[in-house]
Formats: sequence, structure tokens, C-alpha cells
Amino acid sequence: MTNPSSPTFADIIAAAQRIDGHAHRTPVLTSKTVDEELGATVFFKCENFQRMGAFKFRGAFNALSRFDAQQRQAGVVAFSSGNHAQAIALSAKLLGIPATIIMPQDAPAMKIAATKGYGGNVVTYDRYTEDREEIGRRLAQQHGMTLIPPYDHPDVIAGQGTAVKELIEEVGALDALFVCLGGGGLLAGSALSARALSPECKIYGVEPLAGNDGQQSFRSGSIVHIDTPKTIADGAQTQHLGNITFDIIRRTVDDVLTATDEELIDCMRFFAARMKIIVEPTGCLGFAAARQMKTELRGKRVGVVVSGGNVDIARFCELLAN
Repeated sequence: MTNPSSPTFADIIAAAQRIDGHAHRTPVLTSKTVDEELGATVFFKCENFQRMGAFKFRGAFNALSRFDAQQRQAGVVAFSSGNHAQAIALSAKLLGIPATIIMPQDAPAMKIAATKGYGGNVVTYDRYTEDREEIGRRLAQQHGMTLIPPYDHPDVIAGQGTAVKELIEEVGALDALFVCLGGGGLLAGSALSARALSPECKIYGVEPLAGNDGQQSFRSGSIVHIDTPKTIADGAQTQHLGNITFDIIRRTVDDVLTATDEELIDCMRFFAARMKIIVEPTGCLGFAAARQMKTELRGKRVGVVVSGGNVDIARFCELLAN
């Protein structure tokens, strides 16, 4: 049974109208080298060129733009390892809404600094010993703020789905689509768009091998909870899928795959050296899985969502130097 709060493609169309003129319509890049390597035609939807450097702006702005006057005055609270934090902070600034962001104390320094730079009030916690969701609920209740989670929210999911809507409208029908998977907001929204605009497309979620809760959940039929995974893909260090995202994913996605940190570094190096773009580790998950499946992809039209480019330059150099 479909979750009654689950968004539909109609919600994605409405979200696209709300974010128009605020979110960037990000470029779709191609690479002859990649096409030759995979024997396929590959289209990279580059959300590393989105405002604040990641797809998260889409969902955050869509959600906050639907606040009523009372919600706008009381403010928003969110929890995030970085990209959702920046997205909420920037969206709130643009809409004149106070924002409190709960971030892990070991989040990339660049992401914390950017969140504060956008005007967000940052509250830190220990991601290995404290529950960010409990902290968020407590603060929301104490101060009357509206809690906007990073993925399990219909308006967030609808906003994220606009990226693949743009991709397919620009390049046409796809045979396969690879999307990174953390809590499932981007994958769920992407799948809704792909099913509506390219019904025969095979849809794959991709997460870090060290944190394959989504894969376990998808194959077992129920949400699996894990300890916070240790992976360089900090944007996918989630412990479980959301109820809404899992409902959509199990209905619309063909499989959930994994990639190792070493494969992500290889993809980061390729993007930098051959395509001249900076991509954060999480943003490489889709490309890493496509490389694994190159035999099955020969002759196909393939979409890969590059989710973001927010990585500390020192850390970026350190990873590529190894």
C-alpha cells in the first residue's frame, strides 16, 4: 500500500515551478572517454553546480517555500552532515526564515563554515553517541520551530526529483539511471521522475559498501538500521532509510548497489583529471556503480546523477594523493 503522505510526479512538477528562478538548472556533461570505457552513452547531471554545491537546495527550498506565516516567524530546524544543512540555511536566508541546524561535530569544516555563512545557527553533536533526530524533535518542540528532515519529507523528496526531471527532459529517455543513496530522498524523487518520463528505465540506487543499509532493506523488504558507517562518503553516512523514501524505493527501484571508498577515489580522480570538475565522494557513487556494470550497459543510454561537490580542498587533495 502506498504511504498516504508519499509524493507523486505531480508534486515534482509543482516543486519545479516553485524552485524555478531560485535553483540552478544544472548542466548535463558528457565524456567521450567514459562512453568508450562503458561502451554506452552517458549523461552526467551535475548537481555539484547547484546553489550551495549540491542537489539538496532543491528539496530545502521547495519545503521552506510552503511554510505559512506562523512557521516562517518561528523558524526551521534541521539535522544534517552538511549538504542539507547548507541548503536549509541558504533557503531560509533567501526566504527570511530563522534557521537552526544540527550538525555532527566531525562534519567537514567547509560545510560547517558555509552553513554558518548562510546565517544558520549551528548546534553540534557526536554522530556516534547522540541521536540527531531526537535532538531535532526536542528543539522543535521547545521553540515552536518546524522540523525539516534531510530526506523523509514529501516536499523534500519532490524537490529532489526535479533534477532527474530536468535530465530526462533535456536528453530524452534513458535505459539506466544511477543515483546515490543515503536516506533516500534523491533516489525516491529521481525514481518518481524516471518512472513518469522514461518508464522502461532501470533505476539503481548506490550507497557505500560500508553502509549498505539501503541494500539490506531493499532486499529484505523492511527497513534495516545500522551503526553510523565509516566511509569517506559523508553524505551517505545514514543509519537507515526513511519510511516515505523506503516505500517509494521498494516500489520503483530495480536494485540497490554498493561502491567501495577506493572506487569513489578513482572516480573523484577521473572527474578532476578528465572532466575538470570537483566532485565530493558521495557524488561519485553513481559513476562508480556504472563502471562496475559496464558489460550490462553496452549500447545503452545511461544517466548518472552527480549529487554534489562540497569537499574540503585539503581533504580532496589528500584523498587523490593516496
